[in-house]
Amino acid sequence: MPIESSHPTDSLPLIAMAIGDPAGISPELGARLVVDEEVARHCVLLVIGDSRVLSMGARDAGLALELPVVQTGGLAGLRSHAMLERGDLDPATIERGVVSLAGGRSALGNFVAALELARDARVEAVTFTPFNKQAMRLARPGYDDEIAVVSEVLDSRRPGREFNVLGRLWNARVTSHIPLKDVTRHLSIDAIFEGARLADECMRAAGFEAPRLAIAAVNPHAGDGGSFGREEIDVQAPAIERMKAAGLRVTGPVPADTVFVRATKGEFDAVLTMYHDQGQIAMKLMGFDQGVTLLGGYPFPICTPAHGTAYDIAGKGVADIKAGRNAILLAASMALRNRHAARAAA
Repeated sequence: MPIESSHPTDSLPLIAMAIGDPAGISPELGARLVVDEEVARHCVLLVIGDSRVLSMGARDAGLALELPVVQTGGLAGLRSHAMLERGDLDPATIERGVVSLAGGRSALGNFVAALELARDARVEAVTFTPFNKQAMRLARPGYDDEIAVVSEVLDSRRPGREFNVLGRLWNARVTSHIPLKDVTRHLSIDAIFEGARLADECMRAAGFEAPRLAIAAVNPHAGDGGSFGREEIDVQAPAIERMKAAGLRVTGPVPADTVFVRATKGEFDAVLTMYHDQGQIAMKLMGFDQGVTLLGGYPFPICTPAHGTAYDIAGKGVADIKAGRNAILLAASMALRNRHAARAAA
């Protein structure tokens, strides 16, 4: 039996914010975001983690921070930021800037707890401050990214995908955390079509009426008529024809060295790239301190800053919250749209 949401239709969305890796800037980011005025205007945060870790982050930021502690059963009607205490990590046992099993285990536990709350409609979206992948692998052998964790917690038979968002420009990708040498064998017609279809779906959920997608070519000069590779002819072209037949607004294959130039001039709303760094380099160059990573394809939005744990500045009180703020604002916007869509369908 589905659980009904406990959030009135006129309230700000309740968003879980899981504290990420404690050895990096995640605790400081969490503390700064809790006191951010723009965040408070758009949502209510439920911080998930150890309050001692959040307090450490507040000290780093020079903040006096006290959050009321609530239990899972007390979330209905929550109107101000609060903390769900996990009490699993004494920060005195963690060395700043050093990967640890304890740090990875705490971040993973916070994330899973947030996902479970969203799965059970206790919160409307999930955000998290950055994880360290090496620490996460210590806690969860075989860990590559958050997608597998989300799919497992939600028992999802359709795996989601990562999207990078910078203002109104989105970057979707067909393959993600795999070696570059393996990319082309994973580029099937079905995989490319599904990447575009899911991008269209997620962008519509974020407010785009009919998003315009550019399909980035694989090879230099888009293969130059097959001179530099045939993926554009044999794989991408049939996928693009299928996209057009499905009603998607797509252009391509577009040479990868110019596709983001055209996108930044307003010609496209999103670029579907074929592998991780094909899009990440461009997006981070344009807005490293502002970009958002969205895990799309799930019943609720899951967002995080696109940057990492910044071990080199951990504890120095200089962490920039722009990307973290943008992640929360995107999650809040999408959560409200989900709420309104559910209400309209009822």
